[in-house]
Amino acid sequence: MSIRELGGDWAEQMGYYRFLNNESVRVSELSRSLGSQCQEQVSGRHVLSVSDTSEIVLQRNAGKLKAEGQGIVGIHQSPGFLIHPSLVLDSQSGFPLGISHVRVWSRAKGAPNKRGRQYQNLPMGEKESFKWLDSAQNSQRCLEAGGSIRVTHIGDREADIYEEWVEKPGRTSEILVRARSNRRIGNSGQKLFQHLSEQPVEGTYCFHITPDARHPRTQREAWMAVRIARVELQRPYRLRATDYPASVSVFAVEAREVQPPAGATPIHWRLLTTHRVTGIEQALLVIRWYGWRWRIKQLFFSLKQGGLDIESSQLSSAPAIERLTVLALAAALRVLQLIHGRDDDSWPATVAFSSAQLACLRELAPSLNGRTLAQQNPHTPLSLAWAVWGIARLGGWSGLSSQRPPGARTLFRGLQKFHDLFHGWSLARTYDVYTP
Repeated sequence: MSIRELGGDWAEQMGYYRFLNNESVRVSELSRSLGSQCQEQVSGRHVLSVSDTSEIVLQRNAGKLKAEGQGIVGIHQSPGFLIHPSLVLDSQSGFPLGISHVRVWSRAKGAPNKRGRQYQNLPMGEKESFKWLDSAQNSQRCLEAGGSIRVTHIGDREADIYEEWVEKPGRTSEILVRARSNRRIGNSGQKLFQHLSEQPVEGTYCFHITPDARHPRTQREAWMAVRIARVELQRPYRLRATDYPASVSVFAVEAREVQPPAGATPIHWRLLTTHRVTGIEQALLVIRWYGWRWRIKQLFFSLKQGGLDIESSQLSSAPAIERLTVLALAAALRVLQLIHGRDDDSWPATVAFSSAQLACLRELAPSLNGRTLAQQNPHTPLSLAWAVWGIARLGGWSGLSSQRPPGARTLFRGLQKFHDLFHGWSLARTYDVYTP
């Protein structure tokens, strides 16, 4: 994220600075550019639009930031802003296809907290929660224009708001979120969580839990019991009857771990969706889709500490860093595509690389193979997995299948080196023509 590294010479560096500091360059336009690229990949597909929010904390550069346009984030009132992208996945494989929409905002310094603003009484358009509706509506328009046949909008527990169930963004749209509120259902006064726990078990499946150093979680196999129910969610008391219907009908899916080890926190998901779920097969499909929501966390990892390190930018203008962050999402997306395409020969390399870049990579390919048969690229030429293998080798990976597959940092290093090589390769094919 260093402009000095991005720019080849002084004039190019100045061009970057002028572009990023130009008030006419709006985040909404940069977002539309990302959406246009995404549209090229979604025609005829049912896609998942996964939204989430991440804080971009600029504390490391606080002393250089200009006061103009600077906002704050977090409970520590650190300088920074929030970014809320919508990552589009293929519903069959979970492969990341693009970014359909990006929303960026910051909180004013000294602004009152939720209690001081009487947050619950604010109109939806004035709440930060509006990001879920706004992202769904803009993503739906983008993806329908690209020819997508169906869009499932996925959010975490923060997205469980009644207004979203009522204001579905389109005829071909569906919603899938993790339940946060123990809502009233039906006319009996019963609550959602109790009602769901009382349903018969439709089936079970095995879930592999990986260890996580950030949590007291060990590796194990968890057996999950699945329950489903169709429910009528009652309108919250805070919403007026003149604005919202008395109830909305959705399907609820519960996946609860059976007999977890002593001392372990059991895995427990409660999901709500507009998809019709009447049996174990549909329930398992919905659970799998929600599990792929983790991929937007991987996108944030690549954007921040996993490679691009956007929070270390030395630009002095917060709005300029906002623009740079939206541009950087394209690079973070490419790293994510490489991670999920490294073992799949079915995806063409054109998903992440231009035809010129592939021509360059094809010429580089023989030099990237090792001396032994085990260090030869095993993938179909010009498949995405073939390209990832080469990029990983440039990033320092051994090429041996017995070792861990290349991660975000390795692939990021490989991309950096490849782009330097591609720049030189392109210059070598540019011929100056003298005309007297």
